Amino acid sequence: MNAGDAAPPPAEAVRADVADALAEDIGSGDVTAALLPDAPDSAYLLCKEDAVICGRPWFDACHRALDPAVRIDWRVDEGDRVAAGSVLAILQGRNRALVSAERASLNFLQTLSGTATLTAAHVDAVRGTGTRILDTRKTLPGLRQAQKYAVRVGGGTNHRMGLYDQVMLKENHVRAAGSLTAAIRGARLMHPSLPLIVEVESLAQLREALEAGCDRILIDDFDAGMRRDAVEIARSPPHGGTIPLEVSGGVDLAGLRAIAEDGVDFISIGGLTKHVHAIDLSLKLGPPPH
Repeated sequence: MNAGDAAPPPAEAVRADVADALAEDIGSGDVTAALLPDAPDSAYLLCKEDAVICGRPWFDACHRALDPAVRIDWRVDEGDRVAAGSVLAILQGRNRALVSAERASLNFLQTLSGTATLTAAHVDAVRGTGTRILDTRKTLPGLRQAQKYAVRVGGGTNHRMGLYDQVMLKENHVRAAGSLTAAIRGARLMHPSLPLIVEVESLAQLREALEAGCDRILIDDFDAGMRRDAVEIARSPPHGGTIPLEVSGGVDLAGLRAIAEDGVDFISIGGLTKHVHAIDLSLKLGPPPH
């Protein structure tokens, strides 16, 4: 796998993430690194488990913030799948800077690689069905752009970035508007240029959303029979599948393929960014083992 079109956030956003992480870790100064002679040294980056690698821009920025002259020779590309025991990169720079940047750089790389690796497993599970895997807004505070980038590196697709770029109607909006149709009309009137996603809780609401019109319908917590009925309704005339269906809620990796084979267009999974298993990485001074 390769990162492909998964462009990282702007460089200034990466630098801002890194500045916060280094300030948090180093504070008034790294008192332990100060014990080392400030001399040229090398280090190697080791991955201790199978993973999809993601987070190189943040890793590099951490080290270059403390040593602009550091040399980082990557042996893998962003988005590559690697096996446990792989040496990912060789670094050459000042030893104090190498150890001071170690933890922040690894925190970014292990967290984002964890998100990319988990996403890739879900994408693999539905491969060939036409169903796409979506993330959600259940991200770590302050790392939304980074984690959503990691989802893309893992082969997934981003849902809305925040509360500003898409309109999503749920039961509270329907209750306030008096009906689903009224809620849809109100949303279109106020935000005519934004994509509109509508969550439905029954087949009757599904039919109402299809008639009123929107850009995507989220069928939340439908059982298998209702889900298949929803696909049939959405694909039948006069709609003909023009409004895609998204499944959310009660989704796990084991049952993912069956949901995709029912014919839904998207499956959104909060656990991609919420249930983070950090990939086991280490940065060690000296040359890598033979």
